Amino acid sequence: MKNLVACALVALAAAGCAKDETKAQVEDRSTAQPSTGTTQPPSTGSTTRPATSDRVGGNPLTDPSSPLSKRSVYFDFDSNEVKDEYRNLLQAHARYIADTRSQRVRIEGNTDERGSREYNLALGQRRAEAVKRVMTVLGADGSRIETISYGEEKPKSQGHDEAAWAENRRADIRYAGE
Repeated sequence: MKNLVACALVALAAAGCAKDETKAQVEDRSTAQPSTGTTQPPSTGSTTRPATSDRVGGNPLTDPSSPLSKRSVYFDFDSNEVKDEYRNLLQAHARYIADTRSQRVRIEGNTDERGSREYNLALGQRRAEAVKRVMTVLGADGSRIETISYGEEKPKSQGHDEAAWAENRRADIRYAGE
């Protein structure tokens, strides 16, 4: 029920401002405190550049100043709720997917090492599906987005503390051909 309400709020927010926005504005939330009191994963950064490539010869997927170069959405412990701080990032990716009709995407859900293998695979899948759901609400074609879960099998950080676990609780956006 909580996920349905969250998706409905995201849909309403996107519908209310989708026509007026011409640039993906990513707010720097590096100073925000996480809701669970745990270590905050890396910030999504700040930018006001367009989500699609208006520049000659530039690939927005590899341009570090483009929001499209940011590919990870981080989650709280035992949660698959997409935080509001990732809305602009996901909106930029959704626009890019909508604008490049041939582009296919895979969202890879990941977890930290805590929990059983089966539980972590299911949680990773819920995380990937949650990111896909937000992106489709924001305009991406869901038929071109594949989801997969790696559970705890592909950690970003090898540590065994809260900072490492926070890095590993994520969904990664991967474009075809990468």
